[in-house]
Amino acid sequence: MNQTSLLQRLKPHSLFVLGFLLLASLYFIPAFQGKELPMQDIRQSYASTIELREFKKQTGEFPLWTNALFSGMPAYMIAFDYPNTFVGRSVDFMLNLIPRPVNLLFITMVSMYLLLLVIGRGSPDDERSAQAESQSSRRWLAATGAVAYAFGTYLLLAVEAGHVSKVWAFAYAPGVLAGVILALRGRYWVGGAITAFFACMELNANHLQVTYYLFILIGIYVLMEGIAMVRAGKTKQLGLGLAMLALAGGLGAASFSKRLLVLNQYQKETIRGRSELTTKTTAQLNGPSTSDTTVVASAPPSTSQDGLDKDYAFNWSYGKAEALNLLIPNLFGGGSGGLDQKSDMYKALVNKSVDPAAALQFAELGAPMYWGDQPGVGGPSYAGAVLLFLFVLGLTLSTNRIRWYLLVSAVLMIAIAMGKNLLFLNGPLFDYLPLFNKFRAVTMTMGIAQLFLAAGAVLGVQAIINRNLTFDQLKRPLAISFGLTGGVALVLAALGSTFFTFQTPNDIPILAQYFGEQGAAEMLRALISDRQGMARSDSFRSFIFIALAAGAIYLFATKRIKGVVFFPALLLLMILDLFMVDKRFLNNGNFIPKTQVNSAFEETPADASILTDKSASYRVWDQTGSFMNDNRTSFFHKSIGGYHAAKLRRYQELIEYAFPKNTVNILNMLNGKYAIIQPQQDPNAQQQQPAAPIAQTNPEALGNAWFVKTVLPVADADAEIAAMKTLNPRDSMVVDKRFSNQLAGLPTLDTTGATISLTKYIPDHLTYQSNAPTEQVAVFSEVYYRGDSDWNAYLDGKKMPHMRANYVLRAMRVPAGKHTIEFRFEPPIVALGDTLDLIANGLLLAFIAGAIWLSTRKSNVIA
Repeated sequence: MNQTSLLQRLKPHSLFVLGFLLLASLYFIPAFQGKELPMQDIRQSYASTIELREFKKQTGEFPLWTNALFSGMPAYMIAFDYPNTFVGRSVDFMLNLIPRPVNLLFITMVSMYLLLLVIGRGSPDDERSAQAESQSSRRWLAATGAVAYAFGTYLLLAVEAGHVSKVWAFAYAPGVLAGVILALRGRYWVGGAITAFFACMELNANHLQVTYYLFILIGIYVLMEGIAMVRAGKTKQLGLGLAMLALAGGLGAASFSKRLLVLNQYQKETIRGRSELTTKTTAQLNGPSTSDTTVVASAPPSTSQDGLDKDYAFNWSYGKAEALNLLIPNLFGGGSGGLDQKSDMYKALVNKSVDPAAALQFAELGAPMYWGDQPGVGGPSYAGAVLLFLFVLGLTLSTNRIRWYLLVSAVLMIAIAMGKNLLFLNGPLFDYLPLFNKFRAVTMTMGIAQLFLAAGAVLGVQAIINRNLTFDQLKRPLAISFGLTGGVALVLAALGSTFFTFQTPNDIPILAQYFGEQGAAEMLRALISDRQGMARSDSFRSFIFIALAAGAIYLFATKRIKGVVFFPALLLLMILDLFMVDKRFLNNGNFIPKTQVNSAFEETPADASILTDKSASYRVWDQTGSFMNDNRTSFFHKSIGGYHAAKLRRYQELIEYAFPKNTVNILNMLNGKYAIIQPQQDPNAQQQQPAAPIAQTNPEALGNAWFVKTVLPVADADAEIAAMKTLNPRDSMVVDKRFSNQLAGLPTLDTTGATISLTKYIPDHLTYQSNAPTEQVAVFSEVYYRGDSDWNAYLDGKKMPHMRANYVLRAMRVPAGKHTIEFRFEPPIVALGDTLDLIANGLLLAFIAGAIWLSTRKSNVIA
């Protein structure tokens, strides 16, 4: 096939690709007007990288360690250079020429469009009709399904929250699946090239939870398709296809070897890995505290099980009935607010003499409308009424066996999203399926379910075209589809209050915070009425859209309209259905000027006061919020707390079990030199504005390093954490007996006249000077992490062993005299990863280029 012919084949697809770019741009017009979405998760992530970015400006590369959060953690978990991943970096560079989040939705549609073209081309129905009209319809329907996937409400809510890596993983997932399908259908080279490229980009997205679920779904497809191929006598084709996928997938994965290697190593040390604590300790989590300090850690109870705690992992679980949100968006209230002046809530507030403007603001933004099973949501996972109607129609009409795979995958993803509400399935998966218990917030599988619902919807309409079905042949399938979707919507519109109470046990406590115990009951009646009205309105809305879609199919099947009208009309219906709901939760009003994006990190007087201290390194404890779930402090200071999905396990356990009982001493050993506190206000004064936080100096902080007089060996982690609840670290340190070899022959310790201080601070290279008349044991206010392997200690340039002390800190023996002590973070896996990345990316480019050349020679091009 010559180049001209190839370009001619690509031309009609390019028009749809441009259409995708236009559609995403229209939805996010403010992105071209100097505005951005606040994206809370992105802001939190950015705050944690300030220290690293400053050092990169000075040195040209990111340090491998940061002290900005959790008193220290590997920097490659928050900001890291991958210099040899030039495939992913090149694609990122090009996509970043398009404003974010326009590029997110654009690539999502392109990737899904490719998958739907692949699925449609392999259909038995498609083989019966290879006419130009069928090819055109396939493109239109692929575009319709691509829009349905990209504009599913779950994905838009993820964009609004700033879950960018998750959205990128969703975006590339269809492309991976497209390559797998092609390879097993015998189109080995083009399938291999697509698989390799999209696997590389899927890992570049850096959201392993989505990738993990995708891997499970690919395994299901290979199993189902493999059985069918063996039965059909296509074992050779199956073997060659699997061999190609192994090669392509391996290259794609290897292109991010460094990322996979460091993640695999790091997760073992985090709350997702195995704890050394036993139930003897963990059972005491809710026991009485001897401290007046409140610690909000928001992390799972530690157990000896490998992986997350089940309750923590399933904390966000979709309710069984809540799955009806796929069909009716605000059946369970949506998110917060969404009401207007016609609402009963607004009227009730005005009747209570609330200022009308304040009443409207509460109705629009603050009313607790959501009443589902989750702790809270930004909105529903609305798949689309038109989409679900077409999906059911596809199951009844299509003869493509892939429809069963699409059904199984969609149902499985929805079931996993139900987490603790469907434990007969998710319990065994959590306990026995490898890696399943490493992830939390299983509700994200609702976003993946959208992919399979969209693909199934396209199959049904494509079957009508290719099989040239008459209306008589469509009557029964249409009736079934309409009844299971439109009928359900109509029943819920009329009888919703018969099936649901529209309230939760939390309603009264939440409303009482605003209106008191007496006012809460009155406001609850208004709230329930508004919830019922919202559900009823959206139920009728879904019914209308389903009726319009059914009507369009009727007109097309009866030849009253032609394809040139039908396909754009169907696409328009899909766009309108989803856009109208999406805009409730993510619209132009969510954008703010770029200059205001980091306004949450404006320097306060407390920050300014602390920043006058130019000491090399100290830490700050912010008591004004949930310090273990916020990176604001990290924007300005080295923080005791922070925000990250994978905290170091031992540090989390220290904060969880010991910090509430021994707050001051643990703060001292972490070099917590300052605390940011909210000053107490005069209880007798009226209508006070909240006072600005102030900085408070902790004169007892032990500094960067100190010598101790007593070493207390303990038997295990339980004994070590127990000791931390009472330990005074100024003179004593606790050490696990596994480090006893480093303590052999230790003399009686006398710290008289001994000094040690930090003389040079680089996050991954710390230098100290010590001077002591006798041998000492020094404790350093730095987190112990893979000691003598990744973090290495040097005494006057010679590598020396060091130990873990006080559950999380570093310690080492220091001989008498003057010495230079260095700690260098030198993880061998980083250099190995860079080498593997370089080799794999070179091979990946060669493989893709060779595959494209071979497939083009054989006319193996998707038309």
